[in-house]
Amino acid sequence: MGGIYKYLFGDHQRLDGLLSSAVDVKEGIDTIPYAEFRKGLLRHIGIEEKLVLPAITRLQSGKQAEHARRIRLDHGALVALLVPPPTHGIVETIRLILKSHNSLEEGEGGLYQLMERLAGDEINDMMEKMKAFPEVPVLPHRDMPGILDVTRRAVERAGYKARF
Repeated sequence: MGGIYKYLFGDHQRLDGLLSSAVDVKEGIDTIPYAEFRKGLLRHIGIEEKLVLPAITRLQSGKQAEHARRIRLDHGALVALLVPPPTHGIVETIRLILKSHNSLEEGEGGLYQLMERLAGDEINDMMEKMKAFPEVPVLPHRDMPGILDVTRRAVERAGYKARF
């Protein structure tokens, strides 16, 4: 695999490690690794939404990646899950989505391989843009009435069952 695949796959592994660290506590969620996971996931989604998916569409003369709609629905659900304070049910739902989502990106013929194949001479420029992509501003968690209902609807709109 080339640089784009390795970079984004490696970021998936880093994020998985942070999420595991956040829940590998006897009770509750360790907020420090969870905050890093949250910040990193938002940046990762930003890279895919602002760089990878538009580049694929441009390089395919206006045709979106095969799984672009599914990937965007998943991104919406994941972002919604990052709004309320974390619980084990929210983390379980995030993991459920990521299991399916990551295979669309990492799997044979997935988003990352497609980007690698299409990038051609632009691969170094794309790598530089990904590495330079800024962190996304992260707002505090919102714990207000109805927030879990909104989050649940986003998860269900993406085709998943919320586990919280």
